[in-house]
Amino acid sequence: MDNDLPLVDVKNSPNTNTNPLSGYFRQPKIYITLPSKGEYYPEGSLDKSSNGQYAVFAMTAKDELMFKTPDALLNGQSTVEIIKSCIPAIKDPWVMPTIDVDAALIAIRIATYGEKMEITSNCPKCSTENTYELPLTDYLAMAQQFDFSAVLNVGELTVHLVPYTYNQMTSAGLKAMEQQRVFEIINNDQLDDKAKIEKFQASFQNLTALTVDTITDCIAKIETPQGSTDNRAHIKEFVNNASKDVFDAVSNHITEMRKAIDMPDQKLKCTECETEYLVPITMDQSDFFGERS
Repeated sequence: MDNDLPLVDVKNSPNTNTNPLSGYFRQPKIYITLPSKGEYYPEGSLDKSSNGQYAVFAMTAKDELMFKTPDALLNGQSTVEIIKSCIPAIKDPWVMPTIDVDAALIAIRIATYGEKMEITSNCPKCSTENTYELPLTDYLAMAQQFDFSAVLNVGELTVHLVPYTYNQMTSAGLKAMEQQRVFEIINNDQLDDKAKIEKFQASFQNLTALTVDTITDCIAKIETPQGSTDNRAHIKEFVNNASKDVFDAVSNHITEMRKAIDMPDQKLKCTECETEYLVPITMDQSDFFGERS
């Protein structure tokens, strides 16, 4: 009996683990520097780069379909999945600082559709539809130069701040939407005045609590001449009981940081009547990733 085994062509064997198409998989299109410089990420949520540069891939067909799922758009899941797909170094986009989100989405848009984005808008004066191109690379460069101001001095207090996480921002947005629905119910003529007042008071209290929680989430530590604390319960108690001047100082600083990283409104000029007007540009939605958006 011949015990010699037949030779197997490993290269062409269907059982090999190497996909012969792997050489045709998508490759990084651009590299970006995160506005956070890789800070504020919990351990394991970012595969930190030694040179601060992160690869950005174009979207797949599956990624594009995510932006056609209304529920995924509303709760932020589509954004999370696409960032994971296109910037694989970000392992958990839910906990990424929000100061990185816009830069990530702009970079993904550039990698997928190119450096310019076509926008259309109707002139507020003559209603003429105007079409313009946005130079996305300019906005990406601006975002990458952002410097988060993490320390705020308010009198004797030194407040150490951190950016919101994407999860915190999304959750706060959903809660705010819920309260807006309550205000719509209040305008219902079928409710008597007493019921309207009760619902309004409850909704107002919920929105106030949401504001306090949002500010609290951004405070990592507070230093005083008597000592410092990073205890979450103590910080929340402080935010609830701080004077208006202190609360406003912290709140305004956080708002200024958010505005500084937001994509600025685009100043346009109507081709028909030459009226100049501003158009807001948003990124965390499906039309930002439409091929002709």
